[in-house]
Amino acid sequence: MRRADRLFQIVQILRNRRLVTAKALAERLEVSERTIYRDIQVLSLSGIPVEGEAGVGYALRHSLDVPPLMFSAAELEALVVGARMVKTWAGTELGRSAQSVLDKVTAVVPTELRDRLERSKLFALRFSPREDLDVTMDICRNALDAKRVLHLDYRRGDGEFSQRRIRPLGLYFWGNVWTLVGWCELRGDFRNFRLDRIERALVLDEAFSEDAGQTLQDFIRSMHCTPQ
Repeated sequence: MRRADRLFQIVQILRNRRLVTAKALAERLEVSERTIYRDIQVLSLSGIPVEGEAGVGYALRHSLDVPPLMFSAAELEALVVGARMVKTWAGTELGRSAQSVLDKVTAVVPTELRDRLERSKLFALRFSPREDLDVTMDICRNALDAKRVLHLDYRRGDGEFSQRRIRPLGLYFWGNVWTLVGWCELRGDFRNFRLDRIERALVLDEAFSEDAGQTLQDFIRSMHCTPQ
């Protein structure tokens, strides 16, 4: 995370809390407490009204003047449940980003809507969470963004093991599992892979281009074709 982004995150967190310790900020942003002390000093010197001290905690002396976002109660409810689903099902990186979105929105909406947001009774649960699945999700998403070839160690539902080189094209969520669709170089065709059956995913230092007939749009069209 860039320093400018981290400073912005600190301000958003302080706006939502009465008092936050350097330790809590460090854990949230995954940096050292020493880094937080330096960041707080930078914020103070730049005119942000931060008050407090090391070992006690920090808070904003008064609220910053930011125009409120115009959300309806239903829109906020949709935002909350969507963010909670992402935090539960979309991997570590997007989960942190979802919490960041909620922090930013909570900081700027009117008090009555903020209370409703915090009282939302809509939840997204996942029993027996798997850290390896979160890691696989992050790896696949990063490969998608960078258009990098993926090497997969994959075990099918019947137990058969295979190794594949695929060009990742998209991720789909089916309610309780994610699948990765890609162009499989071994089969010379589109294939779907359940993320919970990927034993290892490795992003190769090999970029790919979306060749005609091998794109996500081609896959979608093929799924809607009527067999002849």
